[in-house]
Amino acid sequence: MDMTTTSFGVSRAGTSSQVNAKSIAYWVATGLVAFLVGSGGLAYALQVPDVVQGVVVLGFPVYFVVLIGVWKVLGSMAILAPRLPLLKEWAYAGLAFELTGAAAASFATAAGPWHVAAPLSIVALLAVSWALRPESRRLPGTTLSGMWAAQR
Repeated sequence: MDMTTTSFGVSRAGTSSQVNAKSIAYWVATGLVAFLVGSGGLAYALQVPDVVQGVVVLGFPVYFVVLIGVWKVLGSMAILAPRLPLLKEWAYAGLAFELTGAAAASFATAAGPWHVAAPLSIVALLAVSWALRPESRRLPGTTLSGMWAAQR
């Protein structure tokens, strides 16, 4: 068994394959989120006509397309950047708000099941990325088990 140390100096046991599998799952989920959200954000920021039309149909003004696009690109960069745990927490939250808002707006305007399912699927990947992020990318106490323990 391989012993790893948390940021609090507490040792925990885990096999190398468990640690590697967790790391691989984290990077796959994070990479997919960064690519999907970042490339979409770039299309928003560059005002690709089909993208602008799709957002305007939902009832948002054109200037909002550029604003949300820039935020999406910055959020994607933040979750990929090393360290900066507070910035990452804000980026994860912002991306979750944006994606669930996109799903809600699509649902409210009957944009079709794909336009609801796609952002919610990315939210699921975002949650996996957040839950599996390494210690160096976390604020102290921001694990699922840490949050549940704090509520007791």
